[in-house]
Amino acid sequence: MCSCWVVLAFCCLGQLCADQNLKPQIAAPQLATNNPTLTTVALEKPFCMFDSSLSPKKSYVIYLYAMKESASAISSLVTDNSSKPLNSTFQQTSGGQLGPYKAALFNVPNCASPPKLADVGDVNKVSDVLKQYLFRVGDDGTCLYDPNFLAVCNPPLAPDTTYRFKYVLVESTEGIMKAQTLWSDPIKTRRVKLPLKIDTWPGRRSGGMIVITSIQSVLVFLLLAGLLASVSSAVMGSEDSSAETRRMSQTIQQSDPRPQLSSE
Repeated sequence: MCSCWVVLAFCCLGQLCADQNLKPQIAAPQLATNNPTLTTVALEKPFCMFDSSLSPKKSYVIYLYAMKESASAISSLVTDNSSKPLNSTFQQTSGGQLGPYKAALFNVPNCASPPKLADVGDVNKVSDVLKQYLFRVGDDGTCLYDPNFLAVCNPPLAPDTTYRFKYVLVESTEGIMKAQTLWSDPIKTRRVKLPLKIDTWPGRRSGGMIVITSIQSVLVFLLLAGLLASVSSAVMGSEDSSAETRRMSQTIQQSDPRPQLSSE
């Protein structure tokens, strides 16, 4: 009997470790282009990550935590001493600078029937598929300034800043953490580019070079248009002169009297 409990304990420990070895992943480029952006990061939702920790008689939710990589490792915990997840907010943590904040709360993704990625090619289904498969951190630009907003606030991230993310499985009734992933690999948002340093294609020209090139193109166009107009005018003038000469010649010929032959 004791050996059975030992085996069961090792199995549970192995399942927990399997969950903890997983971590949030940035969305594939095929599903989220331009990712990360200046203020958002699209992550894959935790499909099948917590299956070993789920009980069919209980309900669960997923918490998503975010923090800046520069935050202290000591403050990276997302639960208190009683295993209850922290409700720290974006404002309380200075946007993740002082520690992790809760950026999202959503239902556990259904591992038995995940969205069909082939439907991404269908314009009528792509929005629903991406909503089920991905979560975009930093996608709410109004929650910080709305006094009536009561849900979990997911405000824009800071540009040119490195973040880490963690998924936590929470049992809804007791509000206790049942499993969690590792912190994600560092993910950096994009940097704001100055107009003069915009990377253009082709040639990687600066903004000033683009303006100069545009002016030169306009001048060349005007020069060619003027040249074509001059050539066309010269040709038309030449044709008119030739026609006038022919008319004058005919008039002269018609006006000259023809000599009459004298009869003897």
